[in-house]
Amino acid sequence: MSGQTIPVSGLPLLRRNTHYGIAFGAIASFIWGAFLAVSRHGVAAGLHASDLAFIRYAVAGVLLLPWVLTHSPHVLAGIGWRRGIVLSLLAGPLFVLIGASGYLFAPLAHGAVIQLGGLTLMSVCLAALLLHDPLKASRIIGLGVIIAGLMTIAGPGLLDGQSQAWIGDLLFATAGSMFAVFTILVRRWKLNAFATTAVVSVLSGALYSPVYLALAGTQRLSATPIAMLIEQGVVQGLLSGIVALFTFARAVQYLGAGRAALFPALAPAVAILLGVPLVGELPTIAQWCGLAICTLGLLIALRSGAAQAR
Repeated sequence: MSGQTIPVSGLPLLRRNTHYGIAFGAIASFIWGAFLAVSRHGVAAGLHASDLAFIRYAVAGVLLLPWVLTHSPHVLAGIGWRRGIVLSLLAGPLFVLIGASGYLFAPLAHGAVIQLGGLTLMSVCLAALLLHDPLKASRIIGLGVIIAGLMTIAGPGLLDGQSQAWIGDLLFATAGSMFAVFTILVRRWKLNAFATTAVVSVLSGALYSPVYLALAGTQRLSATPIAMLIEQGVVQGLLSGIVALFTFARAVQYLGAGRAALFPALAPAVAILLGVPLVGELPTIAQWCGLAICTLGLLIALRSGAAQAR
């Protein structure tokens, strides 16, 4: 659609699709924020990143396996084995393990800015280069405001890393880039959102679960309170593993990869707000300001769609 004039008769449909895309993107961002907060809660309770990845994809895989088995399983519901494996490597357990491992070397502030900010920046750039998604001035300005908001949320901790913080930063950047490539491929291959979600979940669960059980066993899980396991299963497996992946894929379909990639920037602010009841961390004034700045940047960047509609 880049460079094309939208007929007047098509404006209502374009506006409706934009509204749908914003709604789906907002839902995904809220769930990702909950994922960050609940993951922190689980780690504080003694769970490891490998445990969280197992819970996420075992639950999601089991829930979606019946759907995959009844929708052309020999070609993975039309996704295909090659594409399914590639997408599972980018947005599956490896993505969770790489991102979570960054916290072994760098603080949470680094992860919030580098992983999600890198995801947004990389997605916008790749969409412009590979999908010819136009980089309008409003999107560039909005992206800059979003990055400023993320840095405000992170605060001075962004610059107060340990001596090995660069290792964690590299892991965060790698994880963010992986999901950015996933976003671009979903758009480039014009894949069905639910089929993509189901295939990634089932393949990830099938490939990762046996490896996890063989290497880690169930000792930590059996020693974890049942309430914590339910919390992790619902947020990690159902919401983050299925609902967020589906809603973000739908946002990519409605908005395009470049505009949809702006929404993950809101997730750290959501995590901060949800961290109050979960881990007792009260947002600072700077973090409230960062939330407002990120929201402003998102609104500025999304104006590129309105301009195109006119």
